[in-house]
Amino acid sequence: MTGLPPSLRAVLRGIDAFSNWSGRIFSLLIFPLVLGITYEVIVRYAFNAPTIWAYDVSYMLYGSHFMLGAGYALLHKAHIRTDVFYEKWSPRTQGIVDALLYLVFFFPGMVFFFLSGAESAYQSWRIGEVSDATFWKPVVYPLKMCVPVAAVLLFVQGISEFLKSIHAAVTGEWL
Repeated sequence: MTGLPPSLRAVLRGIDAFSNWSGRIFSLLIFPLVLGITYEVIVRYAFNAPTIWAYDVSYMLYGSHFMLGAGYALLHKAHIRTDVFYEKWSPRTQGIVDALLYLVFFFPGMVFFFLSGAESAYQSWRIGEVSDATFWKPVVYPLKMCVPVAAVLLFVQGISEFLKSIHAAVTGEWL
């Protein structure tokens, strides 16, 4: 990150560290997911005693794991990208295209994603929403909070990626 003002360098490092830290923390959701599914498989097939909660717990944990890890995935370039043309472009052109796409699509999309997710989560918390898929009726409002939280995590990492794109557009080098 040479050539950048120290304050901007600190912002980029801070955002990237935050995304990396949060992704590692949320990755731990995989352990209760695996334990729950393993337990279900054992009791279902070894004892012929399926649970009523395993499906709900597995989709809630997997959905949370998937959503909350999105900022981490953006940091580590793990999102899908069509590289047919992109990989042949110079870093300067890549930076220009990325910066424009962040401004035109990503940031407005994240604002919409946050606002609609926050509204849904708020209504869910307000009424104490439960799932009607099974008769044990687990609460779903914590799961619905994952949408606006994921939007914030993605938006914050998007700021870092946008600034890196601007740097590539100006200098012709990726950070």
